[in-house]
Amino acid sequence: MSETQVPYRVLARKYRPLNFDELIGQDALVRTLKNAIESGRIAHAFMLTGVRGVGKTTTARIIAKALNYAGPDGTSGPTIGPTDDCDICKAISEDRHPDVIEMDAATRTGVDDIREILDGVRYAPTEARYKVYVIDEVHMLSKNAFNALLKTLEEPPEHVKFIFATTEIRKVPITVLSRCQRFDLRRVDVPTLSTHFSNICEQEGVKAEEAAIAMVARAADGSVRDGLSILDQAMALAGDTITAQAVEDMLGLADRAKSLDLLERALTGEMPEALGIMDDLYKNGADPVVVMQDLLDLTHTLTKLRAVPEAKDMNFTMARDEVTRAAELAGKLTMPTLGKTWQILLKGLGEVKIAPNPQGAAEMVLIRLAYAADLPDPAALIKTLKDNPAPASPPPGGGGAPAGTQSGVTGGAPAHVEAPIGGAGGGMGGGGGAEMASHALAVVADTAPIAVTSIKTLEDVVAGLEAHDEILLASNVFQYVHLVKIQDGRLEIRPEEEAPQKLAQDLGQALSAITDKRWIVSVSSAPGEPTLAEKAQAVLEKERAEILQMPIIRDILKVFPDAELKAINHVSKDNKDEPS
Repeated sequence: MSETQVPYRVLARKYRPLNFDELIGQDALVRTLKNAIESGRIAHAFMLTGVRGVGKTTTARIIAKALNYAGPDGTSGPTIGPTDDCDICKAISEDRHPDVIEMDAATRTGVDDIREILDGVRYAPTEARYKVYVIDEVHMLSKNAFNALLKTLEEPPEHVKFIFATTEIRKVPITVLSRCQRFDLRRVDVPTLSTHFSNICEQEGVKAEEAAIAMVARAADGSVRDGLSILDQAMALAGDTITAQAVEDMLGLADRAKSLDLLERALTGEMPEALGIMDDLYKNGADPVVVMQDLLDLTHTLTKLRAVPEAKDMNFTMARDEVTRAAELAGKLTMPTLGKTWQILLKGLGEVKIAPNPQGAAEMVLIRLAYAADLPDPAALIKTLKDNPAPASPPPGGGGAPAGTQSGVTGGAPAHVEAPIGGAGGGMGGGGGAEMASHALAVVADTAPIAVTSIKTLEDVVAGLEAHDEILLASNVFQYVHLVKIQDGRLEIRPEEEAPQKLAQDLGQALSAITDKRWIVSVSSAPGEPTLAEKAQAVLEKERAEILQMPIIRDILKVFPDAELKAINHVSKDNKDEPS
């Protein structure tokens, strides 16, 4: 290195704010501190809390300089403006003033370290107006260290100020918090960060695409320091011009347009196209975890646009054409579909993070999402079944197929006995879950219409709830409730562990409302009857077993040993085009 060459300073240090006017994204804190200094109502202890990189230590130094400002002639008082013309403030900025002591509580956690501070509190400052103690990561202090600090913190000498900074405010004892003036530093929003980073690029003489700056701001996650570190890396990588593609490659991000394509293909059930896009993103260096996070962000945006269509005019972090396209897609989707998509992606994100093969786990999430997109909404399904009730399950007979059952045999030829995906012994097979749901709902739909004043069985409860549009509650009762006892106005149940916590309370209120009489629903530990879902499953299994015992079905399974019974279709006897 030549003698004239200046050592490089990273952007996070070079552009650290020196006064309140340069502090970004913390307007409430700046306004409060300015008013306090101007009015002379200065607290003796400050607690600064927030995530990493939002300016806690920087704010502590600004406060220390503002309180100790003496001006160029040494006669000025505390100020809220620039402090560049003060020698004391320059020394504080360079961390070399003896009256401003910074301590890292992460490495000095014991009571002996606090005792050094308490011993120095008694002495007046050597040059500055106040002796300021800045303790970073204060939550790391031991219990004894906090206790040793309490008395001095409550009644410090007039020449002493304490400034604490922490990222874990809940770990700080309430006895310490109650003695401090607390300030919560917010995450800096993306538009503010983008403007700040653009200004820095101009000062550094580096051109940057707007999309690239937006990516850096989103990746910063509200932290100015994190964003400047990423921007520093992008400048080193890209040279004179920072492009969006360079930032994507550097951070392993997925292109927003491709992520939107991926989500649209998955939600429309276009599985080959969705997996192809996912494979391209992976080959281009996109992290599967980041892809899942982007899909979650897009789902949130779509849901917001679906719930509030005029939100498309708000300041999104996406490009304007992408917002327009997202608004069009949101208009084609229903709220239940978006809610289901959010739940699948949220659960899938955790799976991708812990999976030994993240890319494979991400593809499984997309497959699950594509197949779930074809499933009808529970409310619409129940309404359809109520409008077109299925025939009641026939009583068990001997040997033959139950009446009204199409067993996969038409005119002696196998129609629905198909080769399984996973080989023999597949149980309910690929369509078993949907088939059970259809049978389960058919049990409720088959129940004859009843007056809500006559509730004698759990089936009556479900039918009455459905008749009054309590669809979710009816579904929970059907799935999770074991009936122990039912009498006039009293219902005793045993819910499954998976049942909602307020199921009994909600059920009692609903029954009281639809019957115009008071119902008391109590929870019992008695076993009770099987749930309606278990009863429906039992009917289905019995029906399946009877069909598998039919001679023609046994013959088919002998010829095709890897085949399985995938579905049982009930047909009406009045339909002459279908066998009965």
